[in-house]
Amino acid sequence: MSLDAAPAMGFDPAQIEIRRLRETDLDSVLRIAEALEDAPHWPRQFYLEALSAEAARPRVALVASNPGSAEVVGFAIAGLIPPEAELESIAVAGEAQRRGVGRQLFTALAGELRRTGIEDLLLEVRSSNHAAIQFYRSQNFKQTGVRQRYYTDPKEDAVLMSVRLA
Repeated sequence: MSLDAAPAMGFDPAQIEIRRLRETDLDSVLRIAEALEDAPHWPRQFYLEALSAEAARPRVALVASNPGSAEVVGFAIAGLIPPEAELESIAVAGEAQRRGVGRQLFTALAGELRRTGIEDLLLEVRSSNHAAIQFYRSQNFKQTGVRQRYYTDPKEDAVLMSVRLA
């Protein structure tokens, strides 16, 4: 999660719809990720694999959209490693940040993960990403460790966190 992203035009947080990621959402998802400094800048192929039922690592991929315009204002992706899952990314467009979209995405993702039998959700986050760490703590994540110099460009520690879903 980051503080800056492409603005969400005509965004109304009360009207947000959380649904499965579709291939038609990929351009919007890529735009949001590219606009966020702290979001992973994965290639389109990664997101296509997240949609595939035959992928080597199954994933749950959700988007938050404005139903009036179908505009995607955020997304969340978790890789499944039963009985655990890894939160690979959660990102919200600039104008939609700090308005409950991330919380709605996380709540829906946690529900989907529980339904698939996932008991624990793990993640790593840059130690300098204070906004994300604060958000994760608000969702009951606890710090479980640190990976020294895990990230590159720039070199930085990763804070390891987890939350019990079961």
